[in-house]
Amino acid sequence: MAGTDPVVLITGGGSGMGQLAARQHAERGRTVAVLDVNREGMAQTCADNPRIHSYHVDITDAAAVTEVVHEIETALGPVHSVYNAAAIMPLGKLLDQNTDVIHRLMAINYGGLVNITKAALPAMVARGQGDFVSFASLAGIMPSLYVGAYNATKFAVRAFTEVLYHENRDSGVRFACVCPPVVSTPLLDQGRDTVWPKLFDKVTSLAPEEVLAEIDRCLAQGEFWVYPGKGTRSAVRMRRWFPNLLWKRIHKTEGF
Repeated sequence: MAGTDPVVLITGGGSGMGQLAARQHAERGRTVAVLDVNREGMAQTCADNPRIHSYHVDITDAAAVTEVVHEIETALGPVHSVYNAAAIMPLGKLLDQNTDVIHRLMAINYGGLVNITKAALPAMVARGQGDFVSFASLAGIMPSLYVGAYNATKFAVRAFTEVLYHENRDSGVRFACVCPPVVSTPLLDQGRDTVWPKLFDKVTSLAPEEVLAEIDRCLAQGEFWVYPGKGTRSAVRMRRWFPNLLWKRIHKTEGF
């Protein structure tokens, strides 16, 4: 039997940003549905918290995502908020990375967003309320060496979400596209396990709590672009006005 609490649907809820977001929303009295392929991680997310419910699903499978969203709305109630946090981040030179890895990056980071959008957003728009949050990245604005495949996915997330917002800006649904710099989550481990850019050692990573707090602030203020971190907006302006200077610094840092 569906309940009456606002339902928050979070992809990638088995670790990192998704896991923290699930716990925060549950603490606020909301019913949370987390989606992931990581059963162990979701078990940790749900531990001792009856407000959080786990759903094992591959976000790249559109039919499975549609089915699980229907299951969630039947069991828990209408989805009020969507946080699309599912992502992977293996790094490397584009010519060195396996082709399947590059396609997998796009399938999860961008394709997963498309699938959850098509499955959950139409009903939110029809009800005229809710929050739709896409996790892009500063990497979706500033490309860098060793990060090309991941960059491409986050550029796609930004473009898709921006158009989605403008097509539905009068629907009553609040949209946010989150573009943080490096954040201290397990996602970074995938970079360490493949190729670790020297540039990453020169930046201070944000705590995920900072990112989620800025999302809350921007949603409340009606701001679409979310740029967590003290220097993030300045970095965005630098990319717009001085791209060649940034590339010069990147090449100098990486040594080629």
